Amino acid sequence: MNTDSAFGWIAADWPVPRNIVAGTTTRMGGVSEGAFSSLNLGAHVDDRAEAVSENRRRLKAHLSLPQEPLWLRQVHGTRVARSVDDARDPADAAVGSGELNTLAIMTADCLPVLFSSRDGRHIAAAHGGWRGLADGILAQTVGAMAAPPADLLAWLGPAIAQPSFEVGGEVRDAFVRLSDALSDCFEENARGRWQADLYGIARWQLADAGIDDVFGGDFCTYTDVDRFFSYRRDAACGRMASIIARRP
Repeated sequence: MNTDSAFGWIAADWPVPRNIVAGTTTRMGGVSEGAFSSLNLGAHVDDRAEAVSENRRRLKAHLSLPQEPLWLRQVHGTRVARSVDDARDPADAAVGSGELNTLAIMTADCLPVLFSSRDGRHIAAAHGGWRGLADGILAQTVGAMAAPPADLLAWLGPAIAQPSFEVGGEVRDAFVRLSDALSDCFEENARGRWQADLYGIARWQLADAGIDDVFGGDFCTYTDVDRFFSYRRDAACGRMASIIARRP
């Protein structure tokens, strides 16, 4: 893991071609204030519009991105955008195309998943909240990519880790209905509720979709106060962005 602390960029550690830029921002390196301090990239969280614009400008400049990231209207669904025009409607994943080379997923506890083919020709990004994962967002994203699953790699960005993610029985039931094997991703706590492992769920679903090479997944947005926004921890907070871009 390579962290640029001045700007707040964590580069994905996975074996993709050098023309692929991938990783996630932290909360450091921007101009937002208060609950959104400082590199908030979400335009929907009541931060000042001019601060968000400056933060996004800094992101693009720092990474030398080939184009403005595709900022999706995420709704915890399973729709995959396949073009800039397609992304005008709400979507929780996007795949790269000839005209679309820079993808972004915003999170503050949910799981961002980045995809690349081994040759770097095909990229995608998905927003994995528990609802989206239960409804099949990862399989939908893999199915939308123009590369066979065996040729794909995935990187799991910062999300809330199992010890911090308490859910009710209805959440566990939604996954166990998909497969009994997913019961291993839930641990009952002393309150009779469950600690959910988003990373474990994603790894199982990616393997089920045919992707064996999965990297990342060693963060916790809830406990790492200095680096990450967390909606469950703070409610009013900014958003990180997980970016994947294909340079010429």
